Amino acid sequence: MADAPAPAPGVRRTPPARFVPRLHWELLVCGIAGHELIGLDAAQVHSEDALVVREIDGARWHRCLRCDSWLPLAPPTAAARERPPDRHEIELPLRGRPLRDKIVLRLIAVNRAVHFVVLGLLGFAILLFASHRAAFRDRFYRVLTDLQGGAVAGGGHAHHGLLGEIDKLFTLQSSKLHLFAVVILAYAAVEGIEAVGLWYQRRWAEYLTFLVTASLLPVEVYELANRLSPLKILAFIINVAVVAYLLYAKRLFGLRGGARADEEIREHDVGWEALERTAPEAER
Repeated sequence: MADAPAPAPGVRRTPPARFVPRLHWELLVCGIAGHELIGLDAAQVHSEDALVVREIDGARWHRCLRCDSWLPLAPPTAAARERPPDRHEIELPLRGRPLRDKIVLRLIAVNRAVHFVVLGLLGFAILLFASHRAAFRDRFYRVLTDLQGGAVAGGGHAHHGLLGEIDKLFTLQSSKLHLFAVVILAYAAVEGIEAVGLWYQRRWAEYLTFLVTASLLPVEVYELANRLSPLKILAFIINVAVVAYLLYAKRLFGLRGGARADEEIREHDVGWEALERTAPEAER
């Protein structure tokens, strides 16, 4: 950059009046996935290509279609095409609020995928336990006898804490264990459906996630009122943040203009008009 004969297009020579820190999602994605550049394999660029690539004082500048950075790169030694592709050949990347929504929704999807795996394993573990409870009970009391150095009859001693909870499992009816496992597996399936839908940014998945998460908040409040733990507090904060984000930022149930306003924002932030608004000529 220091050897470039001219400053990057759109660079301000005077500092802004004030500095307002803001998270640029485009820079975050470009830092991980790389810039979206056009015309790297073009032999020549013309004035009509100036929106995405231009030559200034012998240096060829390429504009990232995501973060608007201008990068000086040498022309290709063996060009694959005469000039950069036309607009209809270019698939524009997400930017602005649509990019933010994609990242946040995928983070929520990862969270739901973790729930799906954990709950699925738990449900199958309960089914396995219910099917082989007699064998597990014998092994449990055998180990407990060795640890205590004395005879322990199945359920003959009162236990407290974790041992007491395990002891209670052996007294539950198999039908209750099967019902409990089915409920957990059903909830795991819902979490899996949420994860897939949110990953692909489906509107129905946003509603499903909101309804399921909001319905569990009273249960989490009850659990926190009875016994606090760092994990419970963290889970509650995450779920409240998810509900607030979906309701406010994604405009569910018609809030703040609903889906129509969300689509208008997408059209405003993504597309050739958005690139033209942020072009160096438009900012002068």
